[in-house]
Amino acid sequence: MRTGLLPDFLKALGRSLLGACRDLAPIILVIALFQVLVLQQPFPELVSVLAGLGLVVIGLALFVVGLDIGLFPLGETLAEEFARKGSLFWLLVFAFALGFGTTVAEPALIAVTREGARAAAEAGLIENLPAAVQRYALHVRLAVALSVGVAIVLGVLRILRGWSLPVLIVSGYVLVMIMTLFAPDEIVGLAYDLGGVTTSTVTVPLVTALGVGLARTIRGRNPLTDGFGLIALASLSPMIFVMVFGLVVL
Repeated sequence: MRTGLLPDFLKALGRSLLGACRDLAPIILVIALFQVLVLQQPFPELVSVLAGLGLVVIGLALFVVGLDIGLFPLGETLAEEFARKGSLFWLLVFAFALGFGTTVAEPALIAVTREGARAAAEAGLIENLPAAVQRYALHVRLAVALSVGVAIVLGVLRILRGWSLPVLIVSGYVLVMIMTLFAPDEIVGLAYDLGGVTTSTVTVPLVTALGVGLARTIRGRNPLTDGFGLIALASLSPMIFVMVFGLVVL
């Protein structure tokens, strides 16, 4: 690390640690009050709990600093370079690959699809065999990742063409409501939940940086009004794709 960067990093880490403590304080206070005043029970394994809280604070602080010095600048730089080169094809390929790649690696998505596959096996919708459960979870996960890739491409086109975000969002949710009437009941709840878990720690920073960087580079676009909205589309599309998956498979 070059001279001058280390002090800046330590300052940013210190601010982030204070911020993490402040953000976690209400949660800790609520848990402590209910444990002591309502349940009237001592904390089990207090030392382990305190050690865990300390690790959470450090992890959150490092995560925030990492976003500020790594993922956000990287995403914005890539978006700006693609926009300057003027190649729409490669920009859209990059947008799809970014959406697909970050989503398929989401820990929350992996966990939810695994639980969904187990529940489907227990309900008799698929064979209750490890291979069948893993295959079902993988297919749902790929469907979600594909949907986010398509959503990011659509969001990039919206920024380039100046399409209305409210029209896209409202139209998408109307389609979701219609598909809910026809999709199997067993897949609807999972589809709705997957709309939320796809936009988590890995996807959000890079996708947000892509939108803001692109809007900042293109003439006539406002980063505040045009650069945001990709996450909304990425949350909406999995519900549609997973219900389509349910209609085809179940």
